[in-house]
Amino acid sequence: MTSDDTSFDKSGWPSVLANTTVLAGLPEPVLGELARACQPRTLEKGEVLFEEGDASGFVLVVASGLLDSFKRNDAGQPVWLRSLCPGDIAGLTSLGQGKARSATLKARERVELLLISHSDFTGLMRAHPELAKSIIANLSQRLRDKNRLIASLKGQSVSQGFRVAMYDAKSYDRRAFDSGALPEITLTWVAAHLDAHTADLAIGHQAVCAFVNDDLSRPTLERLAELGVRLIALRCAGYNNVDLAATHELGLSVVRVPAYSPHAVAEHAVALMLTLNRKTHRAFNRVREGNFSLAGLVGFDLYGGTAGVVGLGMIGRCAAEILRGFGMRVLGYDVRPDPAFAERTGVELVGLEPLLEHSDIITLHTPLVPETYHLIDESRIALMKRGVMLINTSRGALVDTGALIEALKRGHIGAAGLDVYEEESEYFFEDRSDRTITDDLLARLMTFNNVLVTSHQAFLTQQALANIAETTLGNIREFIAGKHGAALTNAVLAK
Repeated sequence: MTSDDTSFDKSGWPSVLANTTVLAGLPEPVLGELARACQPRTLEKGEVLFEEGDASGFVLVVASGLLDSFKRNDAGQPVWLRSLCPGDIAGLTSLGQGKARSATLKARERVELLLISHSDFTGLMRAHPELAKSIIANLSQRLRDKNRLIASLKGQSVSQGFRVAMYDAKSYDRRAFDSGALPEITLTWVAAHLDAHTADLAIGHQAVCAFVNDDLSRPTLERLAELGVRLIALRCAGYNNVDLAATHELGLSVVRVPAYSPHAVAEHAVALMLTLNRKTHRAFNRVREGNFSLAGLVGFDLYGGTAGVVGLGMIGRCAAEILRGFGMRVLGYDVRPDPAFAERTGVELVGLEPLLEHSDIITLHTPLVPETYHLIDESRIALMKRGVMLINTSRGALVDTGALIEALKRGHIGAAGLDVYEEESEYFFEDRSDRTITDDLLARLMTFNNVLVTSHQAFLTQQALANIAETTLGNIREFIAGKHGAALTNAVLAK
């Protein structure tokens, strides 16, 4: 049932309001007054906040969760308009007009809202000119966007260019893509992950842009094809989440970003190594609690040690060169070895088994394909030195998590740095701090003080985000220009 109770702390309401685009930058006293005028509301998954045509009486701010907005077309069928994400605000366009709600809002998951009555809101606008100015500055753009959507639903001719549904979109994605925006491409930001259930959010779009944890299996692809989508634009390098055979059968083109910043990922891998080795994460927490003891914080010199780099693509090569810079002996394994690179950098090319046997630190930089699934399993862990450090910034399923946990328990693996996890899609990239982690393996991993888990953030630098946006928009532009399938520069093809 809909509840007036809420689990989020009332003292945090001003910061919730400050995170909205419309209210950002307002003085703290104004935000405080707005917060005091708020009433909490919680919706459970599937609940409707109001129906199209209901009386309008309040402004709402989304504190957490997702609200889907639907409007009926001329045939009376509900058509998705957009998703309201945390920080989004609604109800401004009917301020002081007493108009009925122009769309239906339905919770896609548990949603926490802050509601401000129209009378309270307009009173605050009269009392605080800066609030009124902020509303006016944003309202005209909102009206233009709304009119364009409604006209589109009614079948009117609206020039919107080539439309791309940007799934699993975060604020940093928006900033990067907006900075490189092209006039012929219209981006629709969708907070939801892409799967067979959310594919309908791409109605009216010619392309979808997906990320690493989106589900591009056959059912999703078949629905996208039915909707008229012709291009799958991956804003990542990996494509193990795409059924390429299905894309070929359905006539869908697939493009990716093969190299956005190999330095970013390699540097994050080394950051994990340094943190685990010198235990800076533990030292940081100790000192904050007034504990200045050094017991249990002993590390080892990287200089003179041996590192094994599995996969010598662009990222693996960057990692190898960084580790060589530390004065380490670097062993490298790749299915397509490059003797010229090895000779130039001093990396020793070896087989996988010798690398595992002789390395003090092993870092994985290979794609996930059927041949590399659980590349690191019980039998290969047995080949490693006791106390070895294992780093994975590539794909979670390269490592058999159960085997890793057993090796950590008996001390065979001395430390593990994981930026990826086999079943990460339910957790990574999202705020799950108010919920219990029900994945037993992930929960167990996080109990080890010699395991460092980060949320697939190795790619997350300003340069990488800019490169991802530039390459993705370039890929889409090629498609618009008439290149399809194998003719696309960064095409991903079925084997």
